[in-house]
Amino acid sequence: MVETAYAGAQAPARHRAPSLRADFTISQDWNAYSPEEHDIWRTLFHRQESVLKGRACEEFLAGVRALGVVADAIPDFRRLNDTLQAATRWSIVAVPGLVPDAVFFEHLANRRFPSTCFIRRRDQLDYLQEPDVFHDVFGHVPMLMNPVFADYMQAYGQGGLKALGLGALHHLARLYWYTVEFGLIETAAGLRIYGSGIVSSKGESVYCLEDPCPNRLGFGLMRVMRTHYRIDDFQVTYFAIRSFDELFDATRPDFTPYYAELAGQPDLPAAMVLPSDRVLHRGMPR
Repeated sequence: MVETAYAGAQAPARHRAPSLRADFTISQDWNAYSPEEHDIWRTLFHRQESVLKGRACEEFLAGVRALGVVADAIPDFRRLNDTLQAATRWSIVAVPGLVPDAVFFEHLANRRFPSTCFIRRRDQLDYLQEPDVFHDVFGHVPMLMNPVFADYMQAYGQGGLKALGLGALHHLARLYWYTVEFGLIETAAGLRIYGSGIVSSKGESVYCLEDPCPNRLGFGLMRVMRTHYRIDDFQVTYFAIRSFDELFDATRPDFTPYYAELAGQPDLPAAMVLPSDRVLHRGMPR
């Protein structure tokens, strides 16, 4: 899998640029990509295009088509932004790597998605410690074409700014992890993928739906915000929403009383299944 995070410390020095702006954005400098880098994008795109058929949700696939994201080359953010702005008023801003929490939330709250520019090396096709341009653009951006999900992401950014002042960031991080990064959705055809950490990973795209090992549970806001997650391996539990409206509606309320309630409850191990869970599939030990 590709290890991903909603935000974090400053990017490693090798990804920082002298033109770093106050809001941690940089220029993508599309013309600087090498033929090898474009070829790595093509390799990643083609294999995900194949593995996601019948596994990714229609909203994600429709977003890929509408954006015109194709295998030919690493996308130019300027061209993607023309389409994104017209569809949902979102835009992509280039950043050198993971950015500070407050910066990340500020961008989301203003309908700006921070995307890295660099692409992994060929020997990193299956594992990377931090998000690259394939994870960010192929994994995240297509869902921003969906109006309900686009509004959810903005609401999440607004909630994040508040959570910073309430000492509740770890709870909100879990919500992002189990939805935006590793979320599943129930459809008439069965469970499908929408999380970016899955759709950008060949191995986890198959594992999350077809392997008997992980739990697949119905989404619950408080349940998710109490649950630890794995960053070094495939997930042991996935949460499935019934619809994107359910996800957006869960984010609308003021989370302040939720954080107070969570402070009095123990965190839950990632693999735990509770009697109150809506179990879609109970995992089997490896």
